Amino acid sequence: MAIRPDARAWVEVDLEAVRSNYATLRRTVKPGTALLPMVKADAYGLGAERVVRALEPLEPYGYGVATATEGASLRALGVDRPILVVTPLPDGDVDVAAEARLTASISSVDGLDRWVAAGRRVGGAPLEFHVEVDTGMGRCGFDWRETGQWTEGLRERLVPEVRWTGVFTHFHSADAPDPRPTAAQWERLQDTLVQLPVSREDLLTHAANSAAALRFPDFAGDLVRPGIFLYGGHPAPEVEGVPAPEGVVSLRARIGLVRKVPPGSTVGYGSTHAARAWERWGTVGIGYGDGLPRSLGNNGAALVRGARVPVVGRVSMDLTVVELSPSPDAVVGDVATLIGRDGDACITVDEVAGRAGTIAYEILTGLGPRLPRIERNAEDEEMRGR
Repeated sequence: MAIRPDARAWVEVDLEAVRSNYATLRRTVKPGTALLPMVKADAYGLGAERVVRALEPLEPYGYGVATATEGASLRALGVDRPILVVTPLPDGDVDVAAEARLTASISSVDGLDRWVAAGRRVGGAPLEFHVEVDTGMGRCGFDWRETGQWTEGLRERLVPEVRWTGVFTHFHSADAPDPRPTAAQWERLQDTLVQLPVSREDLLTHAANSAAALRFPDFAGDLVRPGIFLYGGHPAPEVEGVPAPEGVVSLRARIGLVRKVPPGSTVGYGSTHAARAWERWGTVGIGYGDGLPRSLGNNGAALVRGARVPVVGRVSMDLTVVELSPSPDAVVGDVATLIGRDGDACITVDEVAGRAGTIAYEILTGLGPRLPRIERNAEDEEMRGR
């Protein structure tokens, strides 16, 4: 259904742009390298169901999630491709993952013990797992410097109830200009692979996120795990030559009030903005309660009728004020675009993240649940509720 003419605020999701960004990655990586799109955190806040529905015809190898519940939800939708849980499973989630036939990430011998026990409880085909190797990220995984020690523990637990199908690491600086840390991590993974108690031909190896997939095709392994690039965020904004993705997300809200105020008028908590002359203020129905960063107060911008207008005063929980002088014809009911395109003007998610002192990941995943996600039809620009 179309957006109501009085709708307060919403998020538009361009699924054709998601597919286009996937195609860019597909062209960039080596032939034969599989893609495992990351759809964790509800596909970075865009809606895992709609993103998976859009990507399924492109036949990805599978999907990556962060929790057993996320993976089980995909199974409930009918997804039968491999689903990798990329974080260690807490005790309470092991059976959920096993019953949904997810692929577990193993970072400890104890973790494999729990996965073996779950395999015995659920029966049937062996439960699959990938081993994570810590090559410098430090969050999870077996230490690459101690491979000779932990591989013995794994060898003893290779029982019929489980099947070891992959090994991976995670690059910590693939988005940084200096390529040497990434190259060092790749070499550490290679050192680990030659010491494993199973044939490398039986294991999928992977390490590359969006930035690494685009910058270091030689480090792709058997599959890559793209995330932010699919959803319109630039994976390496400080590195020249890395292609920019197509914009996927538009964040829009309506102007609910327009006022002309005299010099000296103040706005917002703390009265951090005072009109220096006669100004026209538009009160927009969105705030930090919706995920618009509070740090955009007196720092952010919006697009109104194709013109860029500044945010004035602090962003409140539910309202934000913009100064409408650059858009003199703006009226109540007009749409303010906080992320996205309006005419020839555009505000990218990366620009918003930069102004807010954070990253595009946090902006996208922070967009709140009271903002409806609306699919944007690439052919006729119709916006449909989902």
